[in-house]
Amino acid sequence: MTIIASLLRSAQLPESPTARLDAELLLAAALGKSRSFLHTWPERIVSSEAARTFADYLQRRQNGEPVAYILGQQGFWKLDLEVAAHTLIPRPDTELLVETALALVPAEPTRVLDLGTGTGAIALALASERPAWQVTAVDRVAEAVQLAERNRQRLRLNNAKVELSHWFSALAGNTYGLIVSNPPYIAAADPHLAEGDVRFEPASALVSGADGLDDLRAIIAAAPEHLDAGGWLLLEHGYDQAAAVGECLLARGFDAVQSRKDLGGHERISLGRWPC
Repeated sequence: MTIIASLLRSAQLPESPTARLDAELLLAAALGKSRSFLHTWPERIVSSEAARTFADYLQRRQNGEPVAYILGQQGFWKLDLEVAAHTLIPRPDTELLVETALALVPAEPTRVLDLGTGTGAIALALASERPAWQVTAVDRVAEAVQLAERNRQRLRLNNAKVELSHWFSALAGNTYGLIVSNPPYIAAADPHLAEGDVRFEPASALVSGADGLDDLRAIIAAAPEHLDAGGWLLLEHGYDQAAAVGECLLARGFDAVQSRKDLGGHERISLGRWPC
């Protein structure tokens, strides 16, 4: 008979600061329990079926597959989201985009657009915090649209909707007081694409041209046609791209251009306001 504490001690995962957390998340999922259950009942006997499931999860993690894909879910903001291999895994750094948007725009009726929504993480976090906002989330990948819509329905966020669109392609004539996006921003030759979790994530959600700026440039170029006077554009980008993105915003005619730092001290998002 195997007990919880023994399974955790014997778990073999690659050297990582999160190895223990990964093992606990995988075992809790195999048991259908919370992580706190593992610490409260470390001597509880584990069924052979749950032990086999845990072993399978461990093998997948040892092969490098992200925990979020193994479990099919990931926490973001205050939400639990379904995730899948055709979408980017929501990351804590992206919560800075949500925090900044909430601080910038009043909690009054506003049309909001999230470009390249993936799981719907940004759009649904904003909709959950601002019931008066009408949030539109778009993605060019049909499977991502379906996934984001499932998340929206499960969270019962009726002030959000999800549509199929490659950036602004299906949004002619629509304007917004706030546009947000976490677009692809990694350079095609970046060696990090062959490392860690990103090996399993879709390249279309990560890579954007030789310098990683192609999609950011495209969004900045087209955004003014879809922004209300005084509306804001908020963009996540790479840790070393703030200067380039800021220059693009200024060149396109945005004012109040600035950047914000993530928890690691990197300039992670840039923003600009379309003049009144």
